[in-house]
Amino acid sequence: MQEMLQVADAVAREKSIDREIVIQAMEEAIQKAGRSKYGYDHDIRATIDRKTGEIELFRYREVVEAFNEEIPEAEARQILLKPAKKIKADAVVGEFLVDKLPPLDFGRIAAQTAKQVIFQKVRDAERDRMFEEYKDRTGEIVSGVVKRVEYGNITVDLGRGEGYLRRQDALPREHFKNGDRVRAYIFDVRREQRGPQIFLSRVHPDFLAKLFKQEVPEIYDGVIEIKAVARDPGSRAKIAVISRDSSIDPVGACVGMRGSRVQAVVGELQGEKIDIIPWTNDVATFVVNALAPAEVTKVVLDQDTHRLDVVVPDEQLSLAIGRRGQNVRLATQLSGWNIDIMTEAEETERRQNEFRTRSALFIEGLDVDEVIAHLLVVEGFTSIQDIVDTSVDEMARIQGFDADVATELKNRAASFLEAKTVEFDKKCKELGVKADLAKVKGLSQDMIIALAEKGVKTLDDLGDLAGDELREIVGNDALTESQANNIIMAARASWFPEEQQAVAG
Repeated sequence: MQEMLQVADAVAREKSIDREIVIQAMEEAIQKAGRSKYGYDHDIRATIDRKTGEIELFRYREVVEAFNEEIPEAEARQILLKPAKKIKADAVVGEFLVDKLPPLDFGRIAAQTAKQVIFQKVRDAERDRMFEEYKDRTGEIVSGVVKRVEYGNITVDLGRGEGYLRRQDALPREHFKNGDRVRAYIFDVRREQRGPQIFLSRVHPDFLAKLFKQEVPEIYDGVIEIKAVARDPGSRAKIAVISRDSSIDPVGACVGMRGSRVQAVVGELQGEKIDIIPWTNDVATFVVNALAPAEVTKVVLDQDTHRLDVVVPDEQLSLAIGRRGQNVRLATQLSGWNIDIMTEAEETERRQNEFRTRSALFIEGLDVDEVIAHLLVVEGFTSIQDIVDTSVDEMARIQGFDADVATELKNRAASFLEAKTVEFDKKCKELGVKADLAKVKGLSQDMIIALAEKGVKTLDDLGDLAGDELREIVGNDALTESQANNIIMAARASWFPEEQQAVAG
């Protein structure tokens, strides 16, 4: 009988699982074999002595007042109180009578069934062990051997588990065959119907960061920090680094002597070109660095729209944008800002158009000549509301203005806005615009009229739109994608009054 325990010990060691789990699997297998011999309706239970390995088989029957006719196996698993008292005088309802059965002589089918049960239980235990071992290892780089390749999806033997490298998570034009060694990044570990799954990736931005951490001791020690990573997997990547020690050059440390460190990472990523960029809190300077090797002549930053207009010489335009927009796309991902690239000629033309448009607005709205309109534009006024919001003293400091001129301009601006509001209210009434839509922050009066003319007249109508639909109606230049999405979400907030109350509370 010690053979049973020896087998359990051997399986537990080989599969790296608890010995008790293997013994319980054996007991379940013996129970299944017992039921196949005595009948599946019977409640057969087996025990294996943990010290001697002796196997005992029992039949359990519950003492009942009357059989439950709805349960087909009731007569096999239950016994009436009166017959039970003949077996055990003090038997009571709810108690189990236990009959010891003779040792089981395993036939070929019973043995095969037992074997299948043990294998299944051990496999389940292996999966549980694997999940427990890897669930907290998300974010690590692991190395394994390719075990199987199916339609580009790769199963990797990690030694104490199996990882899955899906085709979309491998580098383009990267091919593996059975027996190849592969390094990858664990980006997710989760339980699924077929068991726990360890998902690997070689295209994840953090895979690049972890490779640099392995190759650059200063990153591993925390002296140099990786602030951001952007990748076009298999083609090009940009990585932003900063040093906590002013005496250490973060870019030089990552490049290494004669490029040894960065080349080790490039080799692992099948030749993916890597630009290492010094991080700075100055967004404009950082974006200029991120667009290298292109030269930048001017950067215009808009905090409200989180957008940067970058001006480059005409001959640098293609270099700044990159092949298929790759360079500017990676710089956008790295900085988190929307970047528009334009030539000096395009920027000059745009500025002239803006100047003409704003001048025309002031000429028409304030009934002034071109000289005054041009002065207002040059001083940075972009709308008539800006004039209303500016004090008389501040406007009087503009060269060529005095207090009387400033006061007159403010009065005309206020009159214009008042008339426009009256016209807006009249138009809203004609179109049937609800008051809740007219009060949405971020929408101008012109935008609200444009929406109403397209049938968007209530807060619910606005909430039903997608961000791109809103931009299409009011004009793509009027709102950024982020602004449009924020307006839509604000409109939808009215659909969840409980959340509104919770926030208010």
